[in-house]
Amino acid sequence: MTNALLRIGTRGSPLALAQAHETRDRLAKAWPELAAPDAIAIVVIQTTGDRIQDRTLQEAGGKGLFTKEIEDALQDGRIDLAVHSMKDVPTWLPTGLQLTAMLPREDVRDAWFSLTAKTMDDLPPGAVVGTASLRRQAQVLARRPDLRVVPIRGNVQTRLRKLEEGQVDATLLAVAGMRRLHTADRITSIIEPEIMLPAVAQGAIGIESRADDTRTNRYLAALNCAETFTRVTAERGVLTALDGSCRTPIAALATLNGDRLSLEALVIRGDGSQWFRTSRTGDPADAAEMGDDAGRELKSLLPPDFFGPPGTPGFRPPEWS
Repeated sequence: MTNALLRIGTRGSPLALAQAHETRDRLAKAWPELAAPDAIAIVVIQTTGDRIQDRTLQEAGGKGLFTKEIEDALQDGRIDLAVHSMKDVPTWLPTGLQLTAMLPREDVRDAWFSLTAKTMDDLPPGAVVGTASLRRQAQVLARRPDLRVVPIRGNVQTRLRKLEEGQVDATLLAVAGMRRLHTADRITSIIEPEIMLPAVAQGAIGIESRADDTRTNRYLAALNCAETFTRVTAERGVLTALDGSCRTPIAALATLNGDRLSLEALVIRGDGSQWFRTSRTGDPADAAEMGDDAGRELKSLLPPDFFGPPGTPGFRPPEWS
């Protein structure tokens, strides 16, 4: 490994490794000197988020749990680049690090899994839905307040096993992850964004590096998908303005149509009882500003206790009724 030209840091889950391998393969294709078998090494780093399985991420401390140890290795030079699921990356990066590239974005939608119900609407009252995502929980309960949502942790394989064992009646995962694992055939149905708005940056792979590492950054420049970077920048702008984390059910989706960037953003109570939604359309060059403006608008509308105890009376816009 010491002879490798580049060292990629990643979590050790099957999905994280698939993303690291995709990054390695793209680098090898772009740069002949990186095509040799030992030119790129993949370094597996266990994160706090991987070790904690007995409670939800909200209880454990939020998104940085999946990136801190990898970023520590990046800062002290044990690795040259880090590959992340962008939806796991906090909006504030450690000093000296930057998001240098993003790969072409996969399907942004959420996938529905159930042995008995084709869609969420087909579940009987009182059925149990398992999810580790507060965003998914909130949107499920907004549409189906008669269902029961319980925490379910673990990688893709673990969650699907719990479904098959009957621990839950349904669960949800990202379509992107299933496709990257070549297991999309196991999806029961796909939930459109009109029904469940995706997580910020869902389906995007981000590559983090040291800002002053000109050699690595030159390699990574060839991998960057400008469209994905623009879309994710707008969505993360919403998250930054709202001071969002795994503890705050926030959803956002930016799309590019020609020379126009459209952004939908949502913030919702964890029990689905109240939410606020906004949208923006503008120049892709203004992606960060659009996201910030949308997030600030939403923040200005929130009651002081919005992320506090559930059950506060809310409203249901017609399209969500």
